[in-house]
Amino acid sequence: MPVKTPIAPAPSRTAAAKSDRMVVVRKLDGTILKGTTYDFAPAKPVFHVYRDGDETSTAVAVRVDQLKAVFYVKSYKGRAERQDEYDFARASGHGRKMAVQFSDGETIAGWTMGYNREARGFFMIPAEAEGNNARVYILNAAVQSVTWL
Repeated sequence: MPVKTPIAPAPSRTAAAKSDRMVVVRKLDGTILKGTTYDFAPAKPVFHVYRDGDETSTAVAVRVDQLKAVFYVKSYKGRAERQDEYDFARASGHGRKMAVQFSDGETIAGWTMGYNREARGFFMIPAEAEGNNARVYILNAAVQSVTWL
């Protein structure tokens, strides 16, 4: 007689589960979208974001070719008055140290394990011990220059 195995319930999308999916999406045109995503992949042309993490709403389709970066954040609020302090000694990360200047003048510094100028983009772990960004996917189309540190 075959044994039936119970089907595991779908994973819950609680606040704890959302924390590693919270993003701030910054587009090349300057617009910002905050929410959660479950299907971002660098090679895919489109992914979806639930505005403000409201997963009962309809997700917004986001085209990757229109992006500056996808910031995986600890909080949607952040602190606008805070000055970025990139301190490699106080922060933790692995890979090669770099600073990226975006075409809009913003600069970010951190570690990367997979920078390739010919690729669509790359992930970076920011060197901000107290920062809101846990990791960032940066689109090469939005980069003005890279400096190795």
